[in-house]
Amino acid sequence: MRDTLEQARTRYVDAGGVRFGYRRLGPETGIPLVLLQHFTGTIDAWDPAVVNALAADRPVIAFNNAGVGTTSGETPDTIERQAADAEAFIVALGLEEIDLLGFSLGGFLAQVMAARGTLAVRRLILTGTAPRGGEEHLLEVVAAAFARKARDVRLPLFFTPSDASQVAGEAFIDRAGLRREDRDPDRGDAVSNPQAQAIIRWCAETDPDYGTLRAIRQPTLIVHGSDDTMFPPINAYDMSRRMSDATLIIYPDSGHGALFQYPATFVSHARIFLDA
Repeated sequence: MRDTLEQARTRYVDAGGVRFGYRRLGPETGIPLVLLQHFTGTIDAWDPAVVNALAADRPVIAFNNAGVGTTSGETPDTIERQAADAEAFIVALGLEEIDLLGFSLGGFLAQVMAARGTLAVRRLILTGTAPRGGEEHLLEVVAAAFARKARDVRLPLFFTPSDASQVAGEAFIDRAGLRREDRDPDRGDAVSNPQAQAIIRWCAETDPDYGTLRAIRQPTLIVHGSDDTMFPPINAYDMSRRMSDATLIIYPDSGHGALFQYPATFVSHARIFLDA
């Protein structure tokens, strides 16, 4: 029986003076799908329903970038440096070709990594993210979510106020909490402050010629929530228009965590895309 995200041991690899914590699931052969996580998120913030299903027929690697969770070092305050750390991790694992799934902040890294071609990126999935110079409301949305004093801040942060979305959110929170032992630590402000600076800088930086998007030649699947307040869906539409080979899917009545609200649907879409 193969490991699940909830049960897999955390492994470590050294690169560039950083000891990266990661978990590898799925078969030993095939093109690995590397997961790039959201603002302040660790490996344990991924949805087991998504990760385990994706790992049923392909290698899946979830990791903590520099300074996050079980990984040593300091979290950089620019997207480019965070992307370079992710690249160093992937090189250290000896992966020759990869697919990338970037959620939110992770989607920024995935765009940079695909565009600059340091690694052999085959296909790209971007969800709940924005292009360089895109629209963001990070601090406003996070502050409003904490003010709600919900059971878990991700309920107002990732899901809409509708009953259906909140029920799906509660189920996601339950799934994400299934791992009891060896959970990733929360580094607090040491991660949130530089990551917030990186996000704000990325979206404040103008890119009038859409250079980063136009440099991405890989087939790309863009998935977004219809009511994402952190990175509004106009970002997803703009990305799909500027990229050479992008497919856009908008999920109904969903917020920033659309892939966690519709895990089976997202996995189905992701599989079709990755297997094409």
